[in-house]
Amino acid sequence: MFKISTITVCIVIFLSINIHSQTSLGGTEITKWQYGKTGAISLTYDDATINQFRKALPIMDTLEFKATFFINTSVIPGSRFPPKWIGRPLELIVKETATIPTNKENLFERAGALRFLDIENAVERHNSSGALFESNKLLESYSVVDKAFEEARNKNATPIAIGEIRPVLLSGERITWKEIKAFAANGHEFGSHTISHPRLAVLDEPNMLYELEKCKEEIREQLGVEHTFSAECPFGTENERVMEYAYKVHPALRNRMPESFLEELNRGSRKSPLESKKEYIQWQRGPLTATSMTLMKSWVDRLLMKDNIWFGLVFPGVDGIGWEAKPSTEHAEYFRYMKAKEDKLWVATFKDVTKYIRERMNAKLKVNKQKTRILITLQHTLDKFMYNLPLTLKTYVDPGWKVVTVKQGNQSVIARPLLDSRGTYVLYQALPNLQPIELVRGE
Repeated sequence: MFKISTITVCIVIFLSINIHSQTSLGGTEITKWQYGKTGAISLTYDDATINQFRKALPIMDTLEFKATFFINTSVIPGSRFPPKWIGRPLELIVKETATIPTNKENLFERAGALRFLDIENAVERHNSSGALFESNKLLESYSVVDKAFEEARNKNATPIAIGEIRPVLLSGERITWKEIKAFAANGHEFGSHTISHPRLAVLDEPNMLYELEKCKEEIREQLGVEHTFSAECPFGTENERVMEYAYKVHPALRNRMPESFLEELNRGSRKSPLESKKEYIQWQRGPLTATSMTLMKSWVDRLLMKDNIWFGLVFPGVDGIGWEAKPSTEHAEYFRYMKAKEDKLWVATFKDVTKYIRERMNAKLKVNKQKTRILITLQHTLDKFMYNLPLTLKTYVDPGWKVVTVKQGNQSVIARPLLDSRGTYVLYQALPNLQPIELVRGE
C-alpha cells in the first residue's frame, strides 16, 4: 500500500457502472474509505480550552491519530479580531427598548447587542435567547431580551451612557498561535468555531458575517488556506439561515453536510446508523461527563457492522476544563480501543474524510487493459486545488501477477497482490486529475 507522499494515481468511475461487480482483469473501484478500511472516525474538539492541547493531544500524538480542533480565535492571545458590536450605538438601542418591546423585526439587533451590555450574565442571556429562538419559543426569547435591556436601562438611568463590554470566553492559561502552528504542522486540523462563540441564529447579517469571516481570515493568516476548509457553528446549530451564510464561507460544516448520498445523524439523533440505506452515514456522538466507557466502546464496535459509517466524536472539554469534560484517562483508554481496531478503522480529520467522500462520489474511472499492464485514469469534477486528497484504488489482476509495479509519472512503487472472495487484487493510493497510472506485471 502506498504512502500518500509516495504516489498519485488517476481513476475514473463511470456512474452507470456498478463498481462492486468488476472482478475481471483490470476491474477497478475506489474503496469506500481510504486504505480500504471498513469505517471512518473523526476526533473533534470545540472551543480551544487548554487541556485539549495539554492532555488529549499528546495522547493522540502517541497513537498517531490526528484530530480536528474547532477554535474560537478571540481566546488566542495576539489575534487581530476581537468580539465587536457592529450597528447602532448601544445607548440608542437601550433607550428604544423602554417604549418598543422586542419582536421579530428587532430581535436580531437586540439579541446581538445584548452580548455587549454591562449587565450581569449578558452572554448567558444572549445564549438563552438564541436557544429559545431556535426551539421556536419566540415569545420566551423576546422576554429574555426585554428583561436584560430593562436591567441595562435601570443601571444606566441618568444619563444613558452605555459602554461596550466585550465577551470573555476563557480565563486562565490559553493556547498560543505558536503552539497551534506546531500542532498543525504535525497533521492536526484547525477549523473555525467563530471569533467568540455567539448564538449565530439571533445575530443580524453584519454581526454574523463578522464572526464567520474574520475567524476564517485569522486562521488563514496564521495557518494557511488548508485550515479554512472546515467549520463548526457554535452550539451545533442547524438553523437554516445560519447554514446558508456559513456555507458561503466554508466548504464543510460539522453542523450540516447537505449531500444527497449522505445521511446525517447528529448528536441528538436516536436513529441507529445501521438503519440507513444511504451510501454514507455521518453519525455524531458527544460523550458527556457521565457517559460510560462501555457505551462509548459500543459506538466504535457499531462501525464494524457496516461499511458506510463515518463516526464523528465531539469533545468540548478535558480534565475539568470545558463543558461536560471527560478525564484524560478516559480519552487514553478510548483512543487505545480504537487503535486496536485500526486495521478496520480509518481515523482522520474532519477535512480529510469530507474530501475523500466528495472526491469518490464525484470521480470517474477509465481502465485500459492490456496483456501485461493496466492503464487507469482518475478524474473528478471538483475544484482540483481544494480537493487534493489521495483516493484508494482496488484493481483486480490476474492471479499469475505475483508482483505489481504501480507507476505514475516518474514515481513507482511495488504492490503485493492480496486475495478476497472475488479474486486477486492490489490496493494503492492515487491522486485524481494527474497522469494516468500504469500497473505492470512483475514476476
